[in-house]
Amino acid sequence: MINFIVTALLICGLIFFFGGAVGIIRMPDFYSRLHPAGKLDTMGLLMTMIAMALYSLHEFSVDAILTSMKIILIVVFVFITSPTATHAIVDAGVRAGLEPWTKEGKGAYYDMGT
Repeated sequence: MINFIVTALLICGLIFFFGGAVGIIRMPDFYSRLHPAGKLDTMGLLMTMIAMALYSLHEFSVDAILTSMKIILIVVFVFITSPTATHAIVDAGVRAGLEPWTKEGKGAYYDMGT
């Protein structure tokens, strides 16, 4: 039963990672690309790391519990640092003068050869 749960969590995590990768490719500008990078990758990491923590508890021992606790601490660290890093990257983009993309064709990455 635990193997089924671990497999389901790993598949869900991979779906979130894939969605984040597609979002990074498909979004039109710097600012909107950071949204899937920050949100979906964090959720993908949460799912995969919980799967790893559960898998390491398959053999119930002190070492397995400590390993699972370390994995959970990694998840907490990523949940704290990911929004901070995303905010710092956006702030660097604002300071560099990157303009957001608009439908009218004004923005940092909009160029149709004109």
